[in-house]
Amino acid sequence: MRGVLVGVVGTVVVLGVAVAVAVPEAKEWYEGRHEQTSSYATGKAAKSERESVPRWLPDNAASVEYAMRTTGGERILKATLSDARLPASCELLDGKKKAPAPELSASWFPSAAVNGAQGRCGSYYVSLEDHTLYAWQTNDDWIEENRRHAQ
Repeated sequence: MRGVLVGVVGTVVVLGVAVAVAVPEAKEWYEGRHEQTSSYATGKAAKSERESVPRWLPDNAASVEYAMRTTGGERILKATLSDARLPASCELLDGKKKAPAPELSASWFPSAAVNGAQGRCGSYYVSLEDHTLYAWQTNDDWIEENRRHAQ
């Protein structure tokens, strides 16, 4: 009888440890399975290889990093610009509008970029640090942009 009890307790402990390890791993896989990340040498290459890369990104932008969610409009982008200016089609934020936080994350995209939001390029919020452009689009902004183009 004691051997059976030890066996049952041992099985419960092993199963508990397995669940404690497997559940967080499964959650991470589930939440990240619809995310794609790509790197491109130039803005031109990024736009030619992936239709969802914003058209306002300069062709001569270098070291482009891009991440997107395939189930919505969440996007983040990092690129090195040849000069320390936002692309010409971008508009500066009026001091009243606060940029929302990006809905994706990546090791190359600093979470503090939202605090330095300077403008909007299409449906993207943008921040420029020296020659490095950080841009992000929320799902709500993507939906609104699609509504405007559908009308």
